[in-house]
Amino acid sequence: MNVFWCFHGKSLTGDASNKAFLNKAMKGVRAIICPNEGFSSKVGNLQGVEHVVLLSQLSVYEGADGIQALMTSNARKLAEQDESMLVASGIPYTIIRTGSLQNTPGGAQGFSFQEGSAAKGSLSKEDAAFICVEALGLVPETGFIIEVVNGEEKVSDWKQKLTELMGKKEKGQE
Repeated sequence: MNVFWCFHGKSLTGDASNKAFLNKAMKGVRAIICPNEGFSSKVGNLQGVEHVVLLSQLSVYEGADGIQALMTSNARKLAEQDESMLVASGIPYTIIRTGSLQNTPGGAQGFSFQEGSAAKGSLSKEDAAFICVEALGLVPETGFIIEVVNGEEKVSDWKQKLTELMGKKEKGQE
């Protein structure tokens, strides 16, 4: 699978399954956004990385049953591995658990951050990408996990919203 990496004003094109390419691409990287399952099996060396933002659909996979569960079993295993590896890494992380990702335009709907919403809701892929980028600007001390789907709440200041959600998690509130 060819991928394009851009960081520090430099770009690389290569095969994401090639460990040598990944090691070269990771040199000097301080923050990573992981938009799909399989992060932990692809990226080996995280030395120097100061923050990882992981987009996860684990809640969707956990809620699947029947044929859907069979179809998503590999994705679920990868998502579980990614989250476990990231939590154990000691690197500050933000895990954004979304509902089912949709190919719909972003920015048109609001959001919901209710616990349990990711298992049943959906989120525009554009909105998911935007939230991941916004999450880069707020590095937690250890780790931070939020659930988000499209909903009614409009967010005009993402740094403020993420800080508020992080504070609620630290206090054990929902």
